[in-house]
Amino acid sequence: MEIRDLNKLNFNPVLSLEDIAGQRIGKVSDDVKREQDYVTWADHITFIYPIWWTGMPAIMKGYIDRVFSYGFAYRYDEGVQKGLLAGKLTTIINTHGKSKEEYENSGMNKALSLTSDTGVFIYCGLKINRHLFFDKADRASPETIENWKQQIGNFY
Repeated sequence: MEIRDLNKLNFNPVLSLEDIAGQRIGKVSDDVKREQDYVTWADHITFIYPIWWTGMPAIMKGYIDRVFSYGFAYRYDEGVQKGLLAGKLTTIINTHGKSKEEYENSGMNKALSLTSDTGVFIYCGLKINRHLFFDKADRASPETIENWKQQIGNFY
């Protein structure tokens, strides 16, 4: 198992014009190449991040923008999109502040699954093993956190 903590790595989430130009010719910066090597190595990738303003935090979104680049994570063959990370599993673990009921009643749970699961991970060929949502995370008790750990442990 390898843990990649984007904050501890001081990962630069900004997709620069240089990054975009490099992606078009299959050339990426050293920090991106290192992360792509980890993705290539892994059979099962777990993404853990909070939901902020109904989406990924900027550092996670920037990681996806830079690392899951054209030619590495996806490409188009004769106009047909092809995910290049097929054969890999992913588990997504999200925390959020609202209750599960609020997310379900507003349709936000479906929106999050559509934008992240389908729009990013499945698009790149990953197979979703499980997507866990842990609610009221900003007020979680030690007992609740222990319960979350047990739920996560049941999937590995």
